[in-house]
Amino acid sequence: MNRCVILGCGGHGRVVLDILRQAGEVELVGFVDSNRDVRGRYVDGLEVLGTPDDLPRLRNEFGITRAIVAVGYNGVRRNFAEQLTVQGFELISAVHPSANIASTATIGRNTVIAAGALVCAHCQIGDSVILNTGCIVDHESVVSTASHVCPGARIAGRVVIESGAFVGIGSTVIQCLRVGCEAVIGAGAVVIADVPSMATVVGVPARIVKGVEKEAVMHAWMLPELKRVAPDGREVLVGQER
Repeated sequence: MNRCVILGCGGHGRVVLDILRQAGEVELVGFVDSNRDVRGRYVDGLEVLGTPDDLPRLRNEFGITRAIVAVGYNGVRRNFAEQLTVQGFELISAVHPSANIASTATIGRNTVIAAGALVCAHCQIGDSVILNTGCIVDHESVVSTASHVCPGARIAGRVVIESGAFVGIGSTVIQCLRVGCEAVIGAGAVVIADVPSMATVVGVPARIVKGVEKEAVMHAWMLPELKRVAPDGREVLVGQER
């Protein structure tokens, strides 16, 4: 039995539901969502069964073996995917029947490929990626874990999109470039040079409007915020007690 639950019942969740229904390869049991207030509601005819904390119970109750994370935020999607893997769920991908995927392309787990997307020869698409409506990923390009290529974006050949990057709607990345991890490309931008990690670029041609000045401290941006209670009772970030 290929019974599946969708984690996330927002706008992206509705898209994923539609793709899975059209593909017709799994039996959809319901949604789970972090918002407890939507429990018991129906989204496009599919019930919200509970929150992610309810998954162990729901797995036993409904015989769920598979799951997909339908959350637009890259980091949140990646974290939920890791949690589901630890809990023993098989992560599936949702590929719209109208998407055109080359036979030599590789597609990771928990990836969503929406209507009209084009993935050309020898591309590598990682886990928890979103290739949104009508985007193009040309030959020998790599789209790494938990990245999002928005509707109508065009990625030329031999481009590397690193983990967690966001490629905005209608943007263009010319051939043989690298878009760094967690970078953001603004809507409609035309990228003609490598984009540093954590940078935001906009415009035609694209220019950096936000970035990390010192690469040596870049790793700190990736760390979780650890809090503790100071002697005076204040809740502060570790390393910023003053």
